Amino acid sequence: MIEKKFFIFNKKVYNNFFIKERFDAGLILKGWEVKSLRFNKGTIINSYITIINKKIYLYNFDINPLKTVCSHINFNSKRIKQLLLKKKEINLLQNYINSQGFTIVVIGLFWKKSLCKANIAVVKGKKKYDKRNLLKKKIWNIKKIRLLKKNI
Repeated sequence: MIEKKFFIFNKKVYNNFFIKERFDAGLILKGWEVKSLRFNKGTIINSYITIINKKIYLYNFDINPLKTVCSHINFNSKRIKQLLLKKKEINLLQNYINSQGFTIVVIGLFWKKSLCKANIAVVKGKKKYDKRNLLKKKIWNIKKIRLLKKNI
C-alpha cells in the first residue's frame, strides 16, 4: 500500500485508540472550504463520524475561511460534512458501530489528484494501563539501543 501524504493529521488517534480497520472516503465540500484546505486552515482533532439513514457524516471538522474569500457568503466553519463511501463499506462500518466499543474517527486528510479525501478508521479506545504498557515498551527499546551501542 502506498503511504499517503496527509496535509492535516490527527496525532491523538494513535495515542488514544487501537486501530482495527482503515478506509479512504471522499468529502463533499463547498468551494471556500476547498480553498481553505489548500492552505491547511482546518482541524480534525475532535472530529468523529456517525451513520444516519445509510449516509455517513463528519462532525466537528473545523475549517477556517480565508480572509481573501468573498465577504457576502455566510461561513459556517462547523458545518456537518457528508462522506462518500461504497454501500459495502457503509454496511461494514455500521456493523462495527453496532458491536460494542467501536467508533469511527478521522486519521487525516490527503489530496488524491484534485480531490480531498479523508482517511477514516474503525477504532477501539485504549485504557490507561494499555497506554502505560506502550510507554514502558518504548522506554525499554530506547534503553536497549543505548546498551547495544555501548557494547559495540
